[in-house]
Amino acid sequence: SCLCGSAPCLLCGCCPSAKNSTISRLLFTFFLFLGTLVSIIMIIPGVEKELHKLPGFCEGSGSVLGVQTSVDCSSFLGHKAVYRVGFAMAAFFCLFAVLTVCVRSSKDPRAALQNGFWFLKFLVLVGITVGAFYIPDGAFTSVWFYFGVVGSFLFILVQLVLLIDFAHSWSQRWLRHAGEGNAKGWYTALCIVTFIFYAASIAAIALLYVYYTEPEGCTEGKAFISINLILCLIVSVVSILPKIQEAQPHSGLLQASLITLYTTYVTWSALANVPAQRCNPTLLLRNTTGLATATKPLTTWWDAPSIVGLVIFILCTLFISLRSSDHPQVNKLMLTEESGAGAGAGPGGAAEEGGVRHAYDNEQDGVSYNYTFFHLCLLLAALYIMMTLTNWYRPDERLQVLRSPWTAVWVKICSSWAGLLLYLWTLVAPLVLPDREFS
Repeated sequence: SCLCGSAPCLLCGCCPSAKNSTISRLLFTFFLFLGTLVSIIMIIPGVEKELHKLPGFCEGSGSVLGVQTSVDCSSFLGHKAVYRVGFAMAAFFCLFAVLTVCVRSSKDPRAALQNGFWFLKFLVLVGITVGAFYIPDGAFTSVWFYFGVVGSFLFILVQLVLLIDFAHSWSQRWLRHAGEGNAKGWYTALCIVTFIFYAASIAAIALLYVYYTEPEGCTEGKAFISINLILCLIVSVVSILPKIQEAQPHSGLLQASLITLYTTYVTWSALANVPAQRCNPTLLLRNTTGLATATKPLTTWWDAPSIVGLVIFILCTLFISLRSSDHPQVNKLMLTEESGAGAGAGPGGAAEEGGVRHAYDNEQDGVSYNYTFFHLCLLLAALYIMMTLTNWYRPDERLQVLRSPWTAVWVKICSSWAGLLLYLWTLVAPLVLPDREFS
């Protein structure tokens, strides 16, 4: 019965004081992580070779945008498999986003689709994934690449909202602790962490200039690094201006240093996609060019930017599933759970029977998060991890080599600019809109 029952039924006493809404989000996140694990397995070289055995998986690979070619699709079987799994996960979360539109409480019959029938959901996900492997190639890979680009850009913005909110919450809590006692210790810790973030950012920027630029040429890389460095300096200075401190006493260099470090990572990730080999020393590690392509293309997906991106993806997805913000504005924007939201039974919100605490339904009076928005976030996360695992590469016109397009570079750079502008807006908004509440 637990396979078709509500989410708390699956706990089996392992975590008896959890909320129904939290468990549902964790289980959907588990599905996403399961799909990510399958994608990672698909690009392992040994497994990639075995994909040849799938019936019809290589057939039709020579037909792209109506052009018939004779190719050996072994050079991008793992790439194709990751795209298929990414499509399946995106379709799965899109389906539940549509099915749970305007669900107001767990009393809505459609709420059972969100909080129950887990075994059936797993079967649906498996079925969509298997069916995705039978999608004819044609223009699928080329078209789905642009879906992945747009979805990844939007998910990077979601990550930035979470990061900015995390930075503000972190600073506020440490300053609150400093006000309550042992102020010297807390201020010292605040200064040390800020110094570490800025030192890491400066070191990383110096390494980017050394490894991703040349004295002659590589103009784009120099411009991207320099522009982001200047923007980071601007937001750092603005964060400690007297007017800003007066309007937002908790703003400071800790938030700016964390945003600077993340911006540096995004810049690094963008430069790692520059298709010019002389300006991108890591390009050869992921596909061969020139004379090397005459033998056999070599694809190695495990590079440092992808690994860091995978870690950030996991942390942000868990944030989406578990947390609620200290700031009402962020809760309203992200449509996440408010502190104390939802109806609980018994002391502390958990129902008690015979002195034993059980998982409980905290959404009888109203949902504690927006079901549709949650699934849309997971949909964007599925597209982001699909692009991350394939390094934003796509096959060239002859389907002989997986190349990195400039599209990936510009999307990442634009996302870093959007993040810096978003953080800058959080600083100046109280001054621009004095009649609004930004506490």
